[in-house]
Amino acid sequence: MTQATKAARFVALHESPDLFVLPNPWDPGSAKILASLGYQALATTSAGYAFSQGKLDTIGNVSRDEAMAHAHAIVNSTPLPVSADLENGYGDSPEAVQDTIKAAFEAGLVGCTIEDTTGDANKPIYELQHAIERIIAAMETVRALPTPFVLTARAENYLHGRPDLNDTLLRLQGYENAGADVMYAPGLPDLATIKTVCNTINKPVNVVAGIRPKGATIEDYKACGVKRVSLGSSLARLAIGSAIDASRTLLETGSFKAFDKAASFVDIEALLT
Repeated sequence: MTQATKAARFVALHESPDLFVLPNPWDPGSAKILASLGYQALATTSAGYAFSQGKLDTIGNVSRDEAMAHAHAIVNSTPLPVSADLENGYGDSPEAVQDTIKAAFEAGLVGCTIEDTTGDANKPIYELQHAIERIIAAMETVRALPTPFVLTARAENYLHGRPDLNDTLLRLQGYENAGADVMYAPGLPDLATIKTVCNTINKPVNVVAGIRPKGATIEDYKACGVKRVSLGSSLARLAIGSAIDASRTLLETGSFKAFDKAASFVDIEALLT
């Protein structure tokens, strides 16, 4: 399947009246399994990949080259459209973001997310105007590409100790006006806030499962007006968490009982072929 065909399919998912789930594999094996289970598109997880490499999930711990090599491996593992979590675009300047968009397209991706996170703990979020300028620059590059490319703009306030809904809405509206295709504010506290975001934004809104609100369902998100639900690092953390629990139980009790829940070779191989 060509990149253009994948891109058209990814765009169509966002134009459909239905909400869709965008799961986040952390390696080619998990990508193949998710594709075999019936998902229609995939996205990388920067945190899941970082953890698999023994690194912390902080800006800059994974380089642009590493992220692109990882994304390319995911792209080549299935025929599905693949978007990528590309952190803050691997640089502060609009030009750095443009270089990242170009590299993403060359890796075979059909979309990506760009955050407004600086990587500086003392000043974690870019100033509003600079953040908007970064998205404007990204969209200039996107529009010059030969096939569609879905740019998701992330407003990161709620993940960095800034639970300011007004500022978050200003950022999302600024990114929307700059031309971004999907708006995303991870970590919103409740369904009412998510609904406010959806009612304020005229383009598709992404939410991430596995952070908050706890207990929310697909039907809840549909009622709010959400178009896309990504899983972020949740699947990777679930796999790691299961391994931690089983290993601790073995050390503490000597029991191998936890391994009874492991997927069988037959089940895994059926999904990988």
